[in-house]
Order: sequence, then structure tokens, then C-alpha cells
Amino acid sequence: MGQDQTKQQIEKGLQLYQSNQTEKALEVWMKVLEKSSDLMGRFRVLGCLVTAHSEMGRYKEMLKFAVVQIDTARELEDADFLLESYLNLARSNEKLCEFHKTISYCKTCLGLPGTRAGAQLGGQVSLSMGNAFLGLSVFQKALESFEKALRYAHNNDDTMLECRVCCSLGSFYAQVKDYEKALFFPCKAAELVNDYGKGWSLKYRAMSQYHMAVAYRLLGHLGSAMECCEESMKIALQHGDRPLQALCLLCFADIHRSRGDLETAFPRYDSAMSIMTEIGNRLGQVQALLGVAKCWVARKALDKALDAIERAQDLAEEVGNKLSQLKLHCLSESIYRSKGLQRELRAHVVRFHECVEETELYCGLCGESIGEKNSRLQALPCSHIFHHRCLQNNGTRSCPNCRRSSMKPGFV
Repeated sequence: MGQDQTKQQIEKGLQLYQSNQTEKALEVWMKVLEKSSDLMGRFRVLGCLVTAHSEMGRYKEMLKFAVVQIDTARELEDADFLLESYLNLARSNEKLCEFHKTISYCKTCLGLPGTRAGAQLGGQVSLSMGNAFLGLSVFQKALESFEKALRYAHNNDDTMLECRVCCSLGSFYAQVKDYEKALFFPCKAAELVNDYGKGWSLKYRAMSQYHMAVAYRLLGHLGSAMECCEESMKIALQHGDRPLQALCLLCFADIHRSRGDLETAFPRYDSAMSIMTEIGNRLGQVQALLGVAKCWVARKALDKALDAIERAQDLAEEVGNKLSQLKLHCLSESIYRSKGLQRELRAHVVRFHECVEETELYCGLCGESIGEKNSRLQALPCSHIFHHRCLQNNGTRSCPNCRRSSMKPGFV
């Protein structure tokens, strides 16, 4: 297959993909991969296969094609192609919750010298790194990466990247429980979709609606949460977006649990868990099991709750998500307190406080926990976060957390 024919077949696959004929598009691209000797064409078609498998939730296939793409980039001896392929490798590992690997590959991307694509892809590298740090509950570095990605988006007028970063920031603030910001950022993403997104895929609208649904649910606006989640699910079903379908099912379950409708919540959690397991989203599995455990606690079925917590704890430790571990220890603590089991209670209290220290989820000014209840937060330029009221009351301009770090022995 020659260069021109390769190009035509890639375009044919793209047209099929954009008209939701995904399996036919994959067939066309796989034939190009089998028959074409054009390295540039092979590199491009591998990028198409990575993107398609990502959106379908076939993350192991995504990873496989990303590895082949790196080999092709090396054959082409082009730093721009190498940067793009390493970014795809980072994203593949991010989807599979291999967060340490994601960070390592992102650092490789940032270390590649003088690439033309650096200005375009640097923001996407920072976003992927931020998502990985958030997956590990390293909140300062996550926020730092998201802010860097946002600067790239603004400097390059990249509204699609800005939309994605806003959704990630929504997730960040939902986790640290500043629900006002958790809603603000996905609403900003939805505005970007409405203003600039006529030529974009509907997935950007679906993404912003999902994150709005999560924030509305946390704020207790359950009607609005359901409306946004239904809109997101509708688009996810139209496009066969399995990862987003799983997230929407999880959100539906949380909404029903918030309403006290446990009979409806349980099957939604089961459906979300099934898809999360199928696609390899282990962090999503943890969130589903945590929801199930809370339902069992509401039903006073404490042993069943502890079974779900134990399964979730194993997965949370496996992926390295400290915030989930913190939440699970907190829930275990309340269960063992009600059972009157002091030894088990003390063990979970200790682990809970260790997780708080590891995640730095406390205000460096008042010493109280961050993320325990809905609070207005503010980040300093170093990306350490504090209660907004504490910064206002103290009128501080320098970060107390950074000052303490600078006073540690051996600090350079």
C-alpha cells in the first residue's frame, strides 16, 4: 500500500469513526497497519487506534498500540513523533490507573529537547500528569500541573484543552470538598462547549455535564444532578463511550443513595462496577465499592459493609490512592465504634491520621482538616491550599507549609 493509498484509507476510517461506525473504522485502520510500509502513515493510523480504543474503554489495547507507536517514532527518528507517542503511552497508563508510570512518561515527554510539537502538546502532558497526581492524592502537585496546563491553553488559544482542564479541576475541588469551585469549573467547561464547540465531538459536552452532575449531587441539588447526568449518559450511549457510561452509572447510584433510595442505588453500583472491571478502571471500582459500603451501613448491615470496604481498600492500596484509603479508614472507624471493637477502632484511627498527613489535607494556618466538610478553599502560587477564611484572617503572603519545609534539616 503506497503513501497516497494509505492517506486515503486513514481518511476513510476517520469518516466512519466520526459517523459512529467505530468497528468499521477499526477494520479499515487495521488493514492499513497490516499492508502499509509508509512509516508516516503507520504512525498516524496508530494514533487513530490509540484514540479510538481510549474512547471505547479498551485501555489494554490502547496501551498496546501506544507501545508500537513509540517503536515507529524511533524508526522515523523524529522528536515530535516521539513526544506524541510518549504522551499516548502516558495516557494509556493513566487510564489503567498506573499513575507512577504515567508521571514517569510525562517527565520523559517534558525532557525531550526542542520539539516543534512541545508548545501544542505541553499542556496535554501537564494535564495527564495532573490527573495522575490526583489519582495518587498528591494534591499540591496535581493543582500545580493543572494550572500549568491552563496556562498552555490560554497562551495557545486551545479551548479544547481548557475545557478538559476545567473538568479535571472540577474533580480536584470535588475531592477536597470545595463544592463551589467543583461546580464552577465544569460550568466553565460547559460554557466553552457552547461558545466554541460547534466542531467538537459531543464528548466534551458529555464530559462537562457529568462533572456538573457530580458537583450538584455534592451540593444537594439532586434534581439538577440527575438532569445533567441523564444528558451525559444519553451522549455516552449514542457514542458507545463505555468509560463515561460507567461514571454516569456511579453518579446515578450516588444520587439515589443521597435520596435514600437504596433499592435503586444497589443495581446502579453493580452496573458501574461491572463496566469499571471490564475496562480496568480500578479507581472507579474503589468508588463504587465505597458507595455500596455506605448503602450497607445505612441498612445497618455492618458485616457486609466491612466486606465491601476490605475489597475497596485492597484496590485503593494497589493504585496508591491515599484519599480513598482515608475515606475507607474513616468509614471503618465509625463501624467499629458502633460495634464496640476498640482494638480495630484504634488501628483505623491511626491509619486515618497517617493518610491525612500523607495527603497534607490540613490547613497550614488553623491546623484543621481540609476535605472533611464543604469549605471554601484558596490556593497560593505554590499550589498549597488553605481555608479561604484563614488566609483572609491572617493576611499572609508567604506559604506557611513551604516555610516549614525550608526549615527541615538537609533542605537545599
